[in-house]
Amino acid sequence: MIVVRVMAGGRDLAIVPSMETPDETTTPATGIAAQDWTAASADPQYRAAVVDLLGALAYGELAAFERLAEDAKLAPTLEDKAELAAMAAAEFHHFERLRDRLTEIGESANKAMQPFGAALDEFHRQTAPSDWLEGLVKAYVGDSIASDFYREVAARLDTDTRTLVLAVLDDTGHATFAVEKVRAAIEAEPRVGGRLALWARRLMGEALSQAQRVVADRDALSTMLVGGVADGFDLAEVGRMFSRITEAHTKRMAALGLAA
Repeated sequence: MIVVRVMAGGRDLAIVPSMETPDETTTPATGIAAQDWTAASADPQYRAAVVDLLGALAYGELAAFERLAEDAKLAPTLEDKAELAAMAAAEFHHFERLRDRLTEIGESANKAMQPFGAALDEFHRQTAPSDWLEGLVKAYVGDSIASDFYREVAARLDTDTRTLVLAVLDDTGHATFAVEKVRAAIEAEPRVGGRLALWARRLMGEALSQAQRVVADRDALSTMLVGGVADGFDLAEVGRMFSRITEAHTKRMAALGLAA
């Protein structure tokens, strides 16, 4: 069982993922989620939270571009190298959209990204792949965990910001490419599966810790996550959120042919 701790309002909140089945019912948007940016940003605390969120996402996309370009060097074939290069280019395009949006709303993209550099750089330092297959698993599993977290938060955002966030979280081709390559490698050499399963579990823990740090270090974001701004999560919903993220991770592991 994974326990996630979130700082909110000066309190250290331990959140144990709920074992309940996620509610698939779609309910009409209300509150901030039903407003556009112009209306929602009139609340200065909400505006600050969104600037933080876009800054964190922008730095994450820039780091993903750098990492994928670097991982392309490990590719065993020119075709594989080209595939990763294309993914890297897509990540950079996502970064450009976030940077341009921050500029559009009168914010400095560099200033918005700066608070998140240390945590994200440390995550990538701790999870540097040792070979091609570990890089693929990280691109598929690690990035997807972060994307799941941001999608959960996006449900609470104004319509304009939500549309942008969901667009930049679109799969850049990681999923199909990674699944095909990893499954083929395991089929060719079954013992590889055990090593990659351990690696994926480590990525899960590190990714959730990263999400915790990103939120805990910024008051506006933590307040938005645990109530207080927009239509924030209550503690029970935070637990269910992390349960959904964990469940999605288990499904991805199965798609790779790995044990969660």
